[in-house]
Amino acid sequence: MSKYKSFQTSNGKLSFLIEKRTVWVTFILFILCAAFMVISTGIGSQYISPSQVISSIFGQGDKTVEIIVEKLRLPRILTAVLVGSSLAVAGAVLQGVIRNPLASPDVTGITDGASLGAVLFIFFTSGTISIKFMPLAAILGAFLVTGLLYVLAWRGGVTPLRLVLVGTGLAAALKSISYMFIIAGPMQLAERSITFMTGSIYGASWDSDVYILLPWVAILLPLTWLQARKVNIQALGDEVAVSAGAHVQKHRLLLIVLSVALAGSAIAIGGTIAFIGLMAPHMARKLVGPSFGSVVPVSALLGALILLIADLVARTAFLPADVPAGVFTAAIGAPFFMYQLYRSRNH
Repeated sequence: MSKYKSFQTSNGKLSFLIEKRTVWVTFILFILCAAFMVISTGIGSQYISPSQVISSIFGQGDKTVEIIVEKLRLPRILTAVLVGSSLAVAGAVLQGVIRNPLASPDVTGITDGASLGAVLFIFFTSGTISIKFMPLAAILGAFLVTGLLYVLAWRGGVTPLRLVLVGTGLAAALKSISYMFIIAGPMQLAERSITFMTGSIYGASWDSDVYILLPWVAILLPLTWLQARKVNIQALGDEVAVSAGAHVQKHRLLLIVLSVALAGSAIAIGGTIAFIGLMAPHMARKLVGPSFGSVVPVSALLGALILLIADLVARTAFLPADVPAGVFTAAIGAPFFMYQLYRSRNH
């Protein structure tokens, strides 16, 4: 009995195989994610049962409960799902392209580039331009830093090792520049910047968060999944990929652009929430193997679950205080990073 299931469009122009195990794992994770979204929406200073949450979503609940669910909690839950899935897939792309299990937007400087863009926006435009334009500054910062990373790492082509080494140094430099502007600026800048650099989805709303991030995720996630063959062949090494007819540098640039767009848009909304891009792809490969076509949907769902859990703990563990979710992802991710570093010490 075959362990793969084939899919083909009616005109026959697009066909692909997917492992049945991947289908089941994705389905189970989707159910878990949906269930946790409902449960998490109901938990807070006022508890709302799952049945009341579902009724409120469909406009059939108590009016007071509907306001709490639809205006206050549901936008934050959906933002967590969108941010977590974007960061996870961005990390999966980088790990596949760079062929390094420690690669993630945090390591390569993408996160710190987006963070610097946001800090500079607040520093130079505070009070003159609407804060709603800060996500654009963060995305622009991520792309500019990635361009600089590519230029600095280019030596007749870009190798995975140079990307990691240059990216690590660049990330440290950018973080230092961000803190320099924070120290030099007014207290208001420091408060906003530190919250952004820690990573928080506090106060998420439909207009300024969900509706802005949703188009990015809806377009970029499927587009990234369609590049699975390019990532799989790059995982074999540059020489093998070239001998197989792949345009290594062109494909690598395209994949990095997709990763930056995903990470930059997520960071623009949720701030620098660390380590999801590192942890989720590792967990996905444990569940479904190394094939990128399987890793993408599973990573996205795992990333959403990780951030949902982190945000739930962040907003309920120390009531009435609302701790940034990035604190908890860092608390989990830092030991995970050290463990992976220890495992890779002889490679």
